[in-house]
Amino acid sequence: MSTIPAGTYAIDTAHSDVAFTIRHAGIAKVRGRFTEFDGTLNVADALADSGVQVTIAASSVDTGNDQRDAHLKSSDFFSVESNPTWSFVSKAASGSDSEFTLDGELTINGVTKPIALDVEFNGAATDAFGAERVGFSATGELTRADFGITWNAPLEAGGFLLGDKVKLLLEVSAVKQA
Repeated sequence: MSTIPAGTYAIDTAHSDVAFTIRHAGIAKVRGRFTEFDGTLNVADALADSGVQVTIAASSVDTGNDQRDAHLKSSDFFSVESNPTWSFVSKAASGSDSEFTLDGELTINGVTKPIALDVEFNGAATDAFGAERVGFSATGELTRADFGITWNAPLEAGGFLLGDKVKLLLEVSAVKQA
């Protein structure tokens, strides 16, 4: 895989995805995504000197079910009225240009916790309009209780309706800024 070209890149939200999955009823996974987010990638010549900043509009959650989305926006989960914006700020990057770990701080509901993202560099290209792009795939996991998101319901057969672990699935296309 080639080296990530240095520069400042803006996340192209039309060609990127911030998604998640969570265990439901102990037997299935529910998927969701956030439709409003933005961010900047500052790629240095040395990976360790690079940085990422992302903001997410919590109210843009979309699981494909309006009733569930309304519940997620409530004080039981995301408290979007008092915490409308979430953020991720990277603190360190280690590994190779093709696969690396991005360590950072994730803030949800006013609570900031460390998180590690496993990142794969998918390549760099000039698109049909002459824009220089880079692409990445990333995964991570968080414990929702760490961010004060503890709502749950017991199941008749035992256990709880929702799992505590949330898997993050990110696809990023970013455009080099002049």
